[in-house]
Amino acid sequence: MSACVHTRPHHLPQPHSPPPAPHRRFRIAGADLSASIAVFLIALPLSLGIALATGAPLQAGLVAAAVGGLVAGRLGGSPLQVSGPAAGLTVVTADLIHRYGWRTTCAITVLAGLAQLGLGCLRVARTALAVSPAVVHGMLAGIGVTIAISQLHVVLGGTPQSEVIDNILALPAQLIGLHPAAVSMSALTLIVLLAWPRLPGRPGRLLRRIPAALVAVTGATVTASLAGLILPKVDLPSWGSHALAGLPDGPVLGLAAAVFTTTLVCSVQSLLGAVAVDKMVAARPGPEPRVGRSDLDRELLGQGAANIASGALGGLPVAGVAVRSSANVQSGAVSRNSTMLHGVFVVVAALLMVPVLDLIPLASLAALVMAVGIQMVSLHHIRTVTRHREVLVYAVTTLGVVFLGVLEGVALGVAVAVAVSMHRLTRTRITHEEKGGVHYVHVRGQLTFLAVPRLSRALHLAPQGAHAVVELDGSFMDHAAYESLQDWRTSHTAQGGTTELTGCRTGLRTSERTASAECHCRPWTPWRNHQCAMPSGGQGLRGGPSGDGASGHRTPDGTGLPNGETGARGGVGGGGAGVDTGSDSGPSTGPVPAASGPGPGTSPTLGPGTGSASGSDQGTHSGPSTGPDAGAGAGAGANPDARSSIGTNAADSLGGHELARGISAFQRNTAPLVRDELARLAREGQRPSQLFLTCADSRLVTSMITSSGPGDLFVVRNVGNLVPLPGEEKGDDSVAAAIEYAVDVLKVRSITVCGHSGCGAMQALLNSAPGDGQTPLGRWLRHGQPSLERMADDSRPWARLAGRPAADAAEQLCLTNVVQQLEHLHAHDSVARARANGSLELHGMYFHVGEAQAYLLGRAGGNEVFQHVPGTEELPSLA
Repeated sequence: MSACVHTRPHHLPQPHSPPPAPHRRFRIAGADLSASIAVFLIALPLSLGIALATGAPLQAGLVAAAVGGLVAGRLGGSPLQVSGPAAGLTVVTADLIHRYGWRTTCAITVLAGLAQLGLGCLRVARTALAVSPAVVHGMLAGIGVTIAISQLHVVLGGTPQSEVIDNILALPAQLIGLHPAAVSMSALTLIVLLAWPRLPGRPGRLLRRIPAALVAVTGATVTASLAGLILPKVDLPSWGSHALAGLPDGPVLGLAAAVFTTTLVCSVQSLLGAVAVDKMVAARPGPEPRVGRSDLDRELLGQGAANIASGALGGLPVAGVAVRSSANVQSGAVSRNSTMLHGVFVVVAALLMVPVLDLIPLASLAALVMAVGIQMVSLHHIRTVTRHREVLVYAVTTLGVVFLGVLEGVALGVAVAVAVSMHRLTRTRITHEEKGGVHYVHVRGQLTFLAVPRLSRALHLAPQGAHAVVELDGSFMDHAAYESLQDWRTSHTAQGGTTELTGCRTGLRTSERTASAECHCRPWTPWRNHQCAMPSGGQGLRGGPSGDGASGHRTPDGTGLPNGETGARGGVGGGGAGVDTGSDSGPSTGPVPAASGPGPGTSPTLGPGTGSASGSDQGTHSGPSTGPDAGAGAGAGANPDARSSIGTNAADSLGGHELARGISAFQRNTAPLVRDELARLAREGQRPSQLFLTCADSRLVTSMITSSGPGDLFVVRNVGNLVPLPGEEKGDDSVAAAIEYAVDVLKVRSITVCGHSGCGAMQALLNSAPGDGQTPLGRWLRHGQPSLERMADDSRPWARLAGRPAADAAEQLCLTNVVQQLEHLHAHDSVARARANGSLELHGMYFHVGEAQAYLLGRAGGNEVFQHVPGTEELPSLA
């Protein structure tokens, strides 16, 4: 390494050194304290309301909230999930109290906690997630409907019945004899609950930090007290008379069913809530401390311990609660301390705030719980199950819970879900058609033994000696179907015919010219686990690290060609990146999705880059909804050793070469989907919205990581994503020419410089010596010396990643290099002019290949900080 390169080892973490010892044994972060207060203010009225809805003593809600915070918060496996009495358990608990009484209900809660401990020890927590989401959402919707109907009677000033049918039949009489004071307080509570989150302006943003539930209940309490309204209110008896758990009293089978139901609802809701909390934490922006992912088995153990403690102390069953968990995450909590502190605050309130709590009108709490029940019938979930054709499962589960009970409704839902899955498994559509002498057999759906007779009939419609193509559009094939297909193919080939099998996974292609197995993967569809081996003796078309024409498909170590992107591309030793054209299909619904990424807008086709150190990258996107995904690439690298054997005999080349196979797949599958759009781009010319300058590394697929299509990006790729200063390219003006053309001719609105992890050019810069400049690669890398000097300059703060330091000196140089190349861009006249008139923006980007995570450059406190770009997740309504 050159002596001028300083890597500031004292700033970088030492991977093998032990972490520094904490200065204090116990410390509460300010974010945890503020989050615990927010959660407490939500939990207090909700706990009282849920206890009221179940018919349990009101102290039972406070006991469950305190135990959920302290016990589940300390022992559970989800640090930020808040546990307590949940609306999803209201119907179950109310039924248990009605059947067995309160003391036996507490004993059932203890037994359910013991069952949860046993399940946690068996490490079966993940199994609970196998329940169909339609069943879970249907169960919650049914519980929500039951809660809303029962609490409507309290809102109107009456008393609810134990059964849903009885409550519905009693509504007309209740409407006739409604209580005006109770209705007015309930209406006030509902109005505040609806209006508070919608307060406008900056004052509204400040006021919305106070939970709407607390404001609604407080407003109703104050109004009722000032107006002197006479209506039922909270009546917390002395803690000395609080009833604890007793011995179970009832039929054994009934008690066992009650324990099973309580265990099921508590466990499923808590585990799904933990998974949802993980998604919310991952999507939370900002450089906040990392929160570990949930340990579901430990979460089950923590919930079991909490239920044992809550039942023994005379509290309601405990489960993870989405409303409080969501508030905890959104308030910025960073550890389990926030959950435990909220439990401490509940204990203090239960002991010291009894006179204040006794002023709360029961109608206000009933309105609050009724609103929660209505929210459990989520329109988002209904749209989701409809889109996935599971609305029947959802509806049956919901109606079963409402009219039969939770356990019966869930059992019905599971049965219908199994029946629907079996129906889909056996519903296979097999068609045959002939086009241009080629017989196509299209199999849509799962191929099982039940479909073998129809498959055999369709296959034998192809006459002897004909070319047959079997298209498998499904994800499963059993042994009987596989053997039938193989026997037919062997017989058809022996009689002089040719066959081709394509599908979502992999396929084999047999012809009269070759019987060897080949790599015939469908681009992008199986990309995640793509481990394809080329036949022995096969000639790849992509240049390897030294431009040796190594096989282009992905190898187990992660190198090689991403599925669907094929082509001859010069390696690093071959003199740089060539022209790379490819097609890839992404998760869009139309032929060309809108561009997303550092720059806005969409526009027509791309133009070629020129020069030995840069090229152009063209991609096409097609959505998978209208046909199989396919793609191909072709390129001409600078390495003369990378050969293509596509000659005069096109049929021979189609039988054995990656490039031709990819082109054939593109023409057959993707071209029909994008032909109209590409024809429009060809007519209108190219008007890309941004210039994207990135490294020639084969692992960077620009159209994929920016969700862009043809015409969106004008891409320049070179080794190290370098932008030489004007006049420094020594006779090769390819990068400067591309910048000038993009800014002055194409009028791009933004330029993005994108670096990436594991960059070989940056590692070569770190290892370079003063005399390393005699080869083309060495001469090119001299344009990266300013980045080395910038990193070695102690007077300049380092560019950094939000949330963590750079992993090593190479990653730090990658980040610094992006900032330095952005400065080089300012030195180009065309960029300076466009920046002066406000028509051009510059962006820095860093892509971590191993994490598939993009970071955008911004400023924080005068320093350059790469902020991660999150996905969007939402927390399911599991209140």
